[in-house]
Amino acid sequence: MVSIIRKFVFIFVMVVVFISNTIAGRADKAGTAAASELLIPVGARLIGLSGASLANVYGMEAIYLNPAGLSALASQHGVMFSHMMYIADIDIEYFAAATKLTSIGCVGFSLKSLNVGDIQITTEDQPDGTGEITSPTFLVIGGTFSRQISDHISVGFSANYIYEKMASVSASGIAFNLGVQYNGIGGIDGLSVGATVKNIGSSIKFDGPGMLREARISDVLNPTSTVKIEAAASDLPSTIEIGLGYIASVHEMGNILIASTFQNNNYSADEYKFGAEYIYKNIFSLRSGITISPSSGAGEYIFGQSLGVGVNYMTTYAKISFDYSYRVVRYFDGNHVFGIILEI
Repeated sequence: MVSIIRKFVFIFVMVVVFISNTIAGRADKAGTAAASELLIPVGARLIGLSGASLANVYGMEAIYLNPAGLSALASQHGVMFSHMMYIADIDIEYFAAATKLTSIGCVGFSLKSLNVGDIQITTEDQPDGTGEITSPTFLVIGGTFSRQISDHISVGFSANYIYEKMASVSASGIAFNLGVQYNGIGGIDGLSVGATVKNIGSSIKFDGPGMLREARISDVLNPTSTVKIEAAASDLPSTIEIGLGYIASVHEMGNILIASTFQNNNYSADEYKFGAEYIYKNIFSLRSGITISPSSGAGEYIFGQSLGVGVNYMTTYAKISFDYSYRVVRYFDGNHVFGIILEI
């Protein structure tokens, strides 16, 4: 059974590698996909590494980046909070919780919310505003299952419910993620490869009372009628990612992580992510990362280098991690990201 699973994992990774090398990103389609909030990263440590640690992300942080890594949760239970000051006064809130199930694997729950703030409602007849105010809702609620199927291989699966609401119209859908990690490539300790396929699901579209309009029809007894505008459906922003990572000991009290990830996007330009982290006594961490993406018209990539720091505090019953990252953003103020992870 294990040999069959290993063959499946190998085939999965090879398919991801083949697809990501033969299908170029679509920068010309940037901005036309639905549910772009699925692509907004979370977690101070992950953003500090520019999301490059796909191959060796473990525990709570793996729920978003690569669900396969959740199986390496170090404790019985874990909780994660993350707050990011994003662009244009938008805040990103993220919460996740996970637990180990004896001999079965790990299960997790996550919630991502965008706080856009209040927006004045305008219409065709009142372009300067109706006097009404709305606060848009963008939610991603997910469930994750992860299992270590051998000493070197882990797999994971996530299902995310997407909900968007603007005034009297809303849209919803389901997106699926599948991830795998292989640790100890070629018998080399610390050398890992990871691959994910994310945001696979049907297209979604807006609907609701806000789509109703009063129309005038000539040559009929009742010239005024209520008609419904049919919104166009949009595809989810699917991605394929493959990453390579290496953790090495530089001296008795410190380790260094070097990671890289290639991300193929179906609705934007491809991305090449690189990150490095120095960990001292498993207590203090310094990290940095950068993402490189070809620029093409609307596909211009605005995010630059990221820097981060982390501190781990051990108690008798729990481990608490405090992380902070800063990411440079072109045309906007930089992103500040704060995170706390509690493992019991």
